[in-house]
Amino acid sequence: MQDTLFDFISKYVSLTEDEKNAIVSLDIFRSVKKGTTLLKEGQKSKESYFVLKGCIRTYYVLDGEEKTTAFYTEMEALTPPCVISKTPSEYYVSCIEDCILLISNSDMEAELNQKFPKFETMCRILSEELLAKQRIDFDEFKTSSPEQRYLNLVEKRPDLIQRVPQHQLASYLGIKPQSLSRLRARILEKKS
Repeated sequence: MQDTLFDFISKYVSLTEDEKNAIVSLDIFRSVKKGTTLLKEGQKSKESYFVLKGCIRTYYVLDGEEKTTAFYTEMEALTPPCVISKTPSEYYVSCIEDCILLISNSDMEAELNQKFPKFETMCRILSEELLAKQRIDFDEFKTSSPEQRYLNLVEKRPDLIQRVPQHQLASYLGIKPQSLSRLRARILEKKS
């Protein structure tokens, strides 16, 4: 798995053997079982997650109902806002598949950035890319119908259709599971 990580990092910066060894020595690789809750509402955390394998989701519980806000799959990173603000989390983070995660904390990242400044550069670039992607995703969500949202998902992240339970997918799209079933049927009917 560390080779997968190093291949990903090499798209942004080149690593020396010392830098690779420093990463490995941090003992940040974790196997996490499907169904594990990594962060709960009200909990404080310093942990950030990078998905090497598997899928995690973020969700709120509002009036007893889960509202999915995002899915993170291979080569995607998540730093919950509570890590930055040092306040209790407002949402949950859980594994919807067995995962291999890189789990770091803010202290560890600060130390690594101090020792190896190129990591800070890479993190800045990744943050900028993520911010731009989230802005586009948010704008698309706000300006599209449920059918357009579903079609965008099929086009941009088709793997989620197979990997994510239908009720979580529906929640992510902002609709009820029954509406998602009808929407899928309508799309299939149009194609035939």
